[in-house]
Amino acid sequence: MKIARIVAALFMFLFVGARGAPGQAPSNGPAAKAPAELQNLKITILSTMLADEGIGEWGFAALVEADGHKILYDTGARPNTVLENARELHVDLSDVQDVILSHHHGDHTTGLMTLRRELSRTSPAALSLAHISPGIFLSRHAGADETEQNPMIAMKKEFEAAGGTFIVHDKPEEMLPGVWLTGPVPRAYPEKNWTPGLRIAKGAEWVEDNLPEDQALIFNTPRGLVILSGCGHAGIINILKYAREIIRPAPVQAAIGGFHLFAATDEQLDWTAEKLREYQTAQILGAHCTGIETVYKLRQRLGLNRRTCVVGTVGAIYDLKDGIQTGRIAR
Repeated sequence: MKIARIVAALFMFLFVGARGAPGQAPSNGPAAKAPAELQNLKITILSTMLADEGIGEWGFAALVEADGHKILYDTGARPNTVLENARELHVDLSDVQDVILSHHHGDHTTGLMTLRRELSRTSPAALSLAHISPGIFLSRHAGADETEQNPMIAMKKEFEAAGGTFIVHDKPEEMLPGVWLTGPVPRAYPEKNWTPGLRIAKGAEWVEDNLPEDQALIFNTPRGLVILSGCGHAGIINILKYAREIIRPAPVQAAIGGFHLFAATDEQLDWTAEKLREYQTAQILGAHCTGIETVYKLRQRLGLNRRTCVVGTVGAIYDLKDGIQTGRIAR
């Protein structure tokens, strides 16, 4: 009997030790490594509508500085806006090699070629790597009009002819320690944050264009997750949900950029605010298509204030240590 108990104890030790206690995830060796965390993060908006310095436009672009690395996220709506705003704000883009294009719309991509041509004169590698998601080059039509609506189809040839390379991300990828690109975002919730009426080629068929290529940047920090979105066509809540799944279920330290909520109903904003509260969202810098009234309503619903939930302006900054600093006009 004693030998039987010893054998049983040894079996349980080996079995449970290898697989973990009931209800726990299996463990195959050492504990899983914790995701890398950024210690320094600064995001500067270079294109949006509101400006008390620089040029305002219906577009978006932001420079990311993360632990000594730089990334440009989107390139604005007009050819020269980001270039001129960067100069006026004394922001150096010449040492930025990587540019993220959140999706195909011209208000996020038009500045790419101007920036590539101008900056590569003195810095050949400047903006030479464009990170995209599958679907960005698919043909688009507006209703029954068969005129091509996707500017990225022509820009692909132009960019490659100028020495640029497109890198396609079909799944989440850690670009730098603590810096994640989502790739295509699953649409768990029916947010439908896109303008209706456009069609996209899907094989031999034409279906509603739901911007399948929409992608965001996520930063893992000791204070929680920071999200940077161009338009949030995948849905700001879908993006946050996905970020918490692929990195860790941490509080949202800040949501920055465009969320395409300018036309949202009060009911939609109530639901969005409730989810943002559930994810413990501490700060919002709502730019571009978020909507000015939307920012105010989210501030009220989330119990934030004029420092922690504000409208983004050209030159506005989010800093991990100092929080949000926006233009005088938006304070």
